[in-house]
Amino acid sequence: MIILGIDPGIAIVGWGVIESAGVGKKIRPVDFGAITTPSSMKTEDRLLEVHRELAAVVRAYQPDAAAIEELFFNTNQKTGIIVAEARGVLLLACRAAGVPVFEYTPLQIKQAVAGYGRADKSQIIQMVTTFLSLREPPTPDDTADALAAAICHHYAGANRLAEYYNRPTTMAGKIGQEGKGSRSVWASRLGGANADVLQRAKEIEARHAAQEQQKKQAEEQNRHPDGMVWTSAEQRKQSEES
Repeated sequence: MIILGIDPGIAIVGWGVIESAGVGKKIRPVDFGAITTPSSMKTEDRLLEVHRELAAVVRAYQPDAAAIEELFFNTNQKTGIIVAEARGVLLLACRAAGVPVFEYTPLQIKQAVAGYGRADKSQIIQMVTTFLSLREPPTPDDTADALAAAICHHYAGANRLAEYYNRPTTMAGKIGQEGKGSRSVWASRLGGANADVLQRAKEIEARHAAQEQQKKQAEEQNRHPDGMVWTSAEQRKQSEES
């Protein structure tokens, strides 16, 4: 199977093509690179360039599947909107060529590649380099992220986790024909053969959600009435005594 990984962007779009013979077998890097557009170009021209270049990659390597990272808005919403527009034309380039598209969150990709959903950039680059037996780390970082997405699908696609991660939901971009699809209902459709894998996936997601909740609660407990956050119990005690 030929898998195309995509890291969406507008200034830099990372892409990477790998050949997968199935889980347990070595992954072979086919090619990888980056599409770049200068900020001096008009937005519509940048989108056109991104579409043209990725369409050329798709034609050249004829992938059996494309794996793309889901988009999460950061504090800069203007930048997020432009990247979302670029992501749209990337999806269009794949879909127009008849390539099935699978979407993964950054946490899912990191979990698949590094075994930890909160792995940092350097850890992902190191693992991608190791997995693909590359002589040196791929550059720019966006290319490594794209290869990581492809590696994620290599593992998820083989045991149908890809189908679970891309199940119908009410989230934007993933509304199925039925308009809904709970985790339990969708998991039951995958069959009992993958029950253990699906259960582990749900446990991992639940554990990360609990950790985030505990972190938020700890921050609230250490929050000063004026809005500041105490960095330690000792600092809080000194502040209350004063």
